[in-house]
Amino acid sequence: MFATSAVAAMSAQFPSGTRVGFDLVCVSGVADSIARFGEAFRRRVFTPGELEYADAGTGLCAQRLAARLAAKEAVIKALKLSNAGIGWRDIEVRKCADGDCELALHGRAAEAARAAGVARMLLSLSHDGDYAGAIVAALPGERADLTAVAP
Repeated sequence: MFATSAVAAMSAQFPSGTRVGFDLVCVSGVADSIARFGEAFRRRVFTPGELEYADAGTGLCAQRLAARLAAKEAVIKALKLSNAGIGWRDIEVRKCADGDCELALHGRAAEAARAAGVARMLLSLSHDGDYAGAIVAALPGERADLTAVAP
């Protein structure tokens, strides 16, 4: 359990209005969807860049796509967009040169983030065994960091 002072110190590091989303996806469920629906599923949910990255890892495709699906769901939760009709491909996970991942929002997802006053989004992905998870923090501010929230 956290002491009150520890909680206060942690919350002081994030601006008021910070939103957080988390999601956990079963890797075998993604693999089953790929097996059942093939390219139609892959192209409906993932961007060309996400598919290229997922296909580059030998035997890691479903795991990588599951992590990206978890990230998309976490963004939807952080931005409170579950009923907004945001397209899956409007939320993109990009692999950075240093190995980290970042989010790029397009179309209606980017518009919704700007309307909510989100200036920057932070992402953390993880996968182990049959599970992949993602946590997203949407940080408020006046000016959008366009490396994280693309037009």
